[in-house]
Amino acid sequence: MALQWLILSYVVAAEVVIAVVLTLPYPMVVKKRVVSLVSLILQPAASIVAFAAFQLCDIYWKNEHRLSCSSEVCTATERDRYEKSIYKAQRNVVLCAAGIFLYWCIYRICKYNKDLELLEEAEKRHKDE
Repeated sequence: MALQWLILSYVVAAEVVIAVVLTLPYPMVVKKRVVSLVSLILQPAASIVAFAAFQLCDIYWKNEHRLSCSSEVCTATERDRYEKSIYKAQRNVVLCAAGIFLYWCIYRICKYNKDLELLEEAEKRHKDE
């Protein structure tokens, strides 16, 4: 069961690295190459959004069907296990949200750089006329 969270955490770490690389100041030629490379990766990497959304649905379903341990009948061990599962679920929700948010940020940064490149080309054509 922990394999999907391990994969998701590695993907989020890779997204962080990609976002940092995209936001570093580079010369324009290097920036264009980096943005074009990341843009090629974006479409296949869109599956992370569906994967994280599915995991969020799974967390929600498990939360709705979890046995609560709030009465005095529960032992200390059961109460600790219940609290630990709540903390894990909260951590996993943050991980899923971070994966979706970072993908969106990378997408927007690439789109912004491509739009900027198109505007620069239009400006050059306008100056040449």
